[in-house]
Amino acid sequence: MRQHRVAYLPGDGIGPEVCSVARDCVDAAGAFFGFEVHWDEQPVGGAAIDAVGQALPAATLAACRAADAVLLGAVGSPRWDDPTGETRPEDALLGLRSGLGLFANLRPVAAHSALDDASPLRSEVRAGADILILRELTGGLYFGRPQGRSNADGVESAVDTLRYTRQEIERIVELAFELAEGRRGHLTSVDKANVLASSRLWREVVDEIAPRHSSVTVEHALVDSTAYLILTQPRHYDVIVTENLFGDILSDEAAAIAGSLGLLASASLGTGVSERGRFGMYEPVHGSAPDIAGHGLANPLATVASAALMLRLSLGELGAADALEAAVRACIEFGPRTADLGGSDGTAAVAGFLLADLAQRVEVPA
Repeated sequence: MRQHRVAYLPGDGIGPEVCSVARDCVDAAGAFFGFEVHWDEQPVGGAAIDAVGQALPAATLAACRAADAVLLGAVGSPRWDDPTGETRPEDALLGLRSGLGLFANLRPVAAHSALDDASPLRSEVRAGADILILRELTGGLYFGRPQGRSNADGVESAVDTLRYTRQEIERIVELAFELAEGRRGHLTSVDKANVLASSRLWREVVDEIAPRHSSVTVEHALVDSTAYLILTQPRHYDVIVTENLFGDILSDEAAAIAGSLGLLASASLGTGVSERGRFGMYEPVHGSAPDIAGHGLANPLATVASAALMLRLSLGELGAADALEAAVRACIEFGPRTADLGGSDGTAAVAGFLLADLAQRVEVPA
């Protein structure tokens, strides 16, 4: 039986609830497809602050580095939301991304006709939309220095630095072209080149790389107009590549196309590659939703879809990934609905549907 090692970071709020469903689904798929996952559970975020005083303990980071992939729930809660505190749960996210070298965040967004009532967009606008947003993850404002607050001569101020190197831009853009080649061959590079020097460098790099990928049609777009067009003409887009802050905002906005943040999966990939796939961290796009934590109301589909990406991209279990993705689609079409999708069902009902669907789709190996 094939063996895989996954660092399991359930985190805060609804993180443990949705991660538990994803873990059960992966284990069920493993039984069907002949592999086993060793789950190395570690604290992260607010839970880690309570346990050891750090959002990202050294042992957690070490476990992630020793694993084939990382499954992350969510971090944060108003309980730890002190802007003057020495450490915040969100520090773990930046630490994981930089410490594991995860430079590329993939966020697929698709419109399902069964969820026309859940989306604020008209059905004829969103029909057929299928977008992959590729966000640079370790540069830009979130990591630039200097960063912080100061008080000089009675004037309080704060500074954040937006910095990108050519190499950082080249590696994310090259990956974006490769992904576009495997999809519909259309790449939109989003920037703010009419204002920002970093965006002008970004645009220059895209133009330099484009001739090496002649099958891909490339367009440049400004982030402000894209924020409008992604909701009014979503079918125009195939692959979108952009910098850290812009990608963070646009991908959350694009949840309106799907119908809920509770559906959006993500994969954060690094440079490490094995015979099975590329090392990555997988997590839902949504947050910890502390208002419903512990009540069995959370939608686990985004986390399960993230686990399917993990099976596909990092563990090389393509059959299991196909089956799990099909189960998610079936749940969206025919299954129970949590409140974010206009229903009244709970987490357990969704989990039960997914596991039953998996059992129907596959046969246990002899």
